[in-house]
Amino acid sequence: MTRGCRGCGAPGPDRVLDLGKMPAADYFPGPDEPAGTAPGREAGHPLAMDLCRACGLAQLADDDTVTDEPRGIEPRALRDQAADALARVAGAGWLRGRTVREFGSPHGGSWLPLLAERGFTATGEPADLVVDCFGIMHEPDQRAAFARRAAALAPDGVLLLQFHALHAIVAQGQWNALRHGHFAYYSLAALIRLLADAGLRVVTAWEFDLYGGTVLVAAVRDPATAPGPGRPMPGRALPEPLAPDRAVTTLLETEAGVLATASGAPDLAAVRTLQTAADAQANALRRWLEHEKAAGRTVYAYGAASRAVALLYLAGVSRALLCAVADASPGKQGRRMPGTDVPIITPAELLAARPDRILLTLPDLVQEVRAQWPELDGRWVVTVPDS
Repeated sequence: MTRGCRGCGAPGPDRVLDLGKMPAADYFPGPDEPAGTAPGREAGHPLAMDLCRACGLAQLADDDTVTDEPRGIEPRALRDQAADALARVAGAGWLRGRTVREFGSPHGGSWLPLLAERGFTATGEPADLVVDCFGIMHEPDQRAAFARRAAALAPDGVLLLQFHALHAIVAQGQWNALRHGHFAYYSLAALIRLLADAGLRVVTAWEFDLYGGTVLVAAVRDPATAPGPGRPMPGRALPEPLAPDRAVTTLLETEAGVLATASGAPDLAAVRTLQTAADAQANALRRWLEHEKAAGRTVYAYGAASRAVALLYLAGVSRALLCAVADASPGKQGRRMPGTDVPIITPAELLAARPDRILLTLPDLVQEVRAQWPELDGRWVVTVPDS
């Protein structure tokens, strides 16, 4: 491998998860494209995760895909979590100033309307508040991405950055969080290093159940690295308000227990359990679908998400086992799941089909779909039985 770490530049990140060649997760072929015939798009793209032992950053190894137009829509769970997050940040006294700069995610969603309700105005740079909700992971050059966010921050500003926690990914075997276009997967320890390199210091953190475990951090400029008369003398402790609080130290302890950190970096063996999880979950899905078919039950799925792309492809799922995947996004409806012949249908078509089982590919949506379609109660499958 010739590419260095995306975060610190150290040579030779180690391979911890290799899914072989997979379809691009954001390219949903049209109904007239037979499976596997889209040149350079669906034929298969290497998908693997590397881990840097120098800084602890887990990262996408390589990406030869061409980003397609985003076709998803923002789920209610993400909107609800954003409102909850801002309430917590405000309650802790870190929602400061009146101007905001948001680094958005290509998957959509924005905190700007919620912040406008609290008196913030979107502006250029520098801003009192810089917000990044799942955006920075889409940046191939991580060091440069963190530097840009630091540059956007006013001297006394606050950076709010939310990420899918690596310790949650590993603990829950979420191997299919790995996808093309997602270049970084953060432990809090690695994130602290990346922010420190950009002259920022994490002061507090909040945890959320979204995606099985996400973390929001607040970071400010570190006076130990800032120029000028306010910079502390070498060896002097930082002012107490800028020292990481108990929420940060507790989270570091939690992730250390999961990732078996050594010298501050996750243990390779701990992260490599994702490989075992990938094989086990794909095999379990295949066996369950075959069992349901043999029993004469019809199975559909809900949620044509990127995680579903990897899972269905790795499990070798076809329309013979899974009738269709329903999705609320008009941009995906009428297309098919990449690398398979499984069509994507509307929720109305799902209701009309009256399936015996509905595999929910995104567990975060369970409350939303149950409330929206009570007539399907009792048919949702959130976890595939490992039979």
